[in-house]
Amino acid sequence: MFRQPLLEPREAYALWATSYPAHAHNPVMRAEERAMLGLMPAALHGQAVLDVGCGSGRYMLHALRRGAARVTGVDLSPHMLARAGTELAALHADAPVALVQGSLAALPLPDARADLTVCGLVVGHLDDLRQSLAELRRVTRPGGTLLCSDVHPIGHALGWRRDFKSGGRRYAVRHTRHLYSHWHAACAGLGLHIERVLEPMLDPVDIPAGAHFDRMALEVPVALVFQLRRAP
Repeated sequence: MFRQPLLEPREAYALWATSYPAHAHNPVMRAEERAMLGLMPAALHGQAVLDVGCGSGRYMLHALRRGAARVTGVDLSPHMLARAGTELAALHADAPVALVQGSLAALPLPDARADLTVCGLVVGHLDDLRQSLAELRRVTRPGGTLLCSDVHPIGHALGWRRDFKSGGRRYAVRHTRHLYSHWHAACAGLGLHIERVLEPMLDPVDIPAGAHFDRMALEVPVALVFQLRRAP
């Protein structure tokens, strides 16, 4: 069976950035986004929001539309940050917006930066879940909220890969499976309270006619979504 070349995240997103829109553009992302937005406060007035692994800026755009007072996006890829800058400029938001290049493994931000920290489909790109959550906790104020998502670990058991097309070729991005037990242990050790866990499934309406995909994807959850709170 043909297997796509497996790329490290920095290399993958350098290729993917030119075609990566600032919205959920496949059925898995749409399922993940519905869950994340259902947990995000409808009104963010006066709130500082941080999007870690912001990519092309989709959650930054949602935060601004919900009235965030300040929005910061961090991403490892300068190519994705450039894409985010273009998308955010088109919104003409009044709130201050900052884009910072950096890794989730060691965020280049001060402590307690955000009231709400968002990290969508990023932690699986790093092997050490506890270190990732420790950094997310550090940059979130005491009592603040973290919304984190990842591809559901059941996908690994079924052989799914995070893949994309660039220049007529298909590639996959390296991804580490983090089980719920790993999240529970890491959060317990860091003083992060797990308030809600969602396991969204695909909506058949999102699947294009004639698409070739594993039919099992309609029977199992495709994402793992956490609402966490940093202890006061």
